[in-house]
Amino acid sequence: MHLHVRPGGGMSSKRVRRSRARGQSLVLACLSFLLLALMTTLSFNLSHALREKMSLQQHSDTMAYSMAVLEARSLNYYAVTNRSIAASYAAMTTMHGYMAAASVTGDMMSAGSTNFVMIAILELAQCYPKLTHCVHAAEALKISSEYSQKANDYNKKVKNLESDFNKIIKNLDKMANSLHASQAAVHRSTANAVRDGQSADLKKLTEYNAPGASTVATGVGSINTDEFNCVVDGMNCQKAQSTSTQARARSMTEVANATRPSWATDRGIPVLMNGIPSYLNNKFQKSLLKDIPSRGTHIGFDHKGTAKVVKQMGDVHGNGQYGGNTGDAVAADEHGTLFQQWRDGAWISSYDAKISSRASGSEHTPNGAHSGQHSEFKGVNTKDLASCATEGNCFMKFRGIDSKAEDWGQPRAYSYTTRQFFNGSYAKAPWELNSSGTLKFGHGAQGTGSLRLAPGEGAALSKALVYYHRLGPNGWKESPSLFNPYWRAKLHPFSAEEASRVLSAANNSDGSQIASSAQDLPL
Repeated sequence: MHLHVRPGGGMSSKRVRRSRARGQSLVLACLSFLLLALMTTLSFNLSHALREKMSLQQHSDTMAYSMAVLEARSLNYYAVTNRSIAASYAAMTTMHGYMAAASVTGDMMSAGSTNFVMIAILELAQCYPKLTHCVHAAEALKISSEYSQKANDYNKKVKNLESDFNKIIKNLDKMANSLHASQAAVHRSTANAVRDGQSADLKKLTEYNAPGASTVATGVGSINTDEFNCVVDGMNCQKAQSTSTQARARSMTEVANATRPSWATDRGIPVLMNGIPSYLNNKFQKSLLKDIPSRGTHIGFDHKGTAKVVKQMGDVHGNGQYGGNTGDAVAADEHGTLFQQWRDGAWISSYDAKISSRASGSEHTPNGAHSGQHSEFKGVNTKDLASCATEGNCFMKFRGIDSKAEDWGQPRAYSYTTRQFFNGSYAKAPWELNSSGTLKFGHGAQGTGSLRLAPGEGAALSKALVYYHRLGPNGWKESPSLFNPYWRAKLHPFSAEEASRVLSAANNSDGSQIASSAQDLPL
């Protein structure tokens, strides 16, 4: 085959230039489409990373707040049970008050017997020359004998009640121990939860909010545990010392005494005209003042009675922290004076009843009303907190730290969690391009390179504060305590130093360094 070309029939220069321009446009279009594809992929990856980061941060915030709520609930439980422990001591004082009031009846009869012995002696002194005084002396001795018999009868009645009384005190003491044992169990459970971020159903938060996220970092969990332990005086705490067991004992002792019923506190007010307390029944009063002596003037005065938790029996009438009251015993006292005038004689005698329960050396007078030791009460907070989980009458006392930087001892709860944002599955995340999320490219003499398009691991840091706030116009003025259940929880901002410390505990040295250099920025 022959190809004939006519002269002047070749392609013109204009057509050649137009063909070359079309080729350049195609190359630029391809490059543009590639760049657009990369930008779209990066946009998807960025959106995915932001969404995952927001989800992880919300989960971390929820975790910190939930741990703070657990702590607040535990502290409110301590407050309620501390009140119950104080109430058990108040109940003990009331029971001792009842026993002292019952026991004093026998000693009042004994006082009557003593008075008439002395009246008989006074009458005998007047027998000569008037023999009627001898008759009066014999009558007075008979009355004294009747008083003595009545004293024995009343003492025997009280003695028969003593076994039941001891059981009540023993069970109230056990109740206080059981309440503290429950406090210790709650503390252990809560401390474990804020340490691992999984106990107490916290694991469900991760499963629901951010599947695949890590648990609370070990170092951060240790900080949470120390923060929670520092609330309770007597627990091990790195940033604050504990007070002595005696100081803690005085705290509960004063609260218990302040919550006593008025009758247990002061039994000197409710008296009748004859000076005998109205809570002693009419039959007893009639027997003491009318039936046995039948005539004369018989009145009581200066009657006093009280019951309280004390260091020793002699402090029962002391005020406040008299002598550093550490609550080693529960005691009650009932005493007064009985004046009797009969025929030509008159005499005055005092009466007294004391009762106390303690680990050793308890007492009960008059002796005729007593059948054995009252040794059921172990004393208030007689041991270190770590060694009295089942006995020792311990309780949870707020430690408090005199530092605004430490939020005055109110605990903080921290959360630091991580999560892998990269799926690694084209079916689930096609915008990641491939299983490595990396684009490799070559550039002539420049060599090859790679571009990471997908996000890697993300981290989130959060803080919550457990704080005390009593509702009302002056609620903020009330100091934190573990006797009122007004503990609450909220998310709280970081200081740069604080964030750096927590990130360092989480082994995030880069984050810690960045946070430490942001002293003037709110976190």
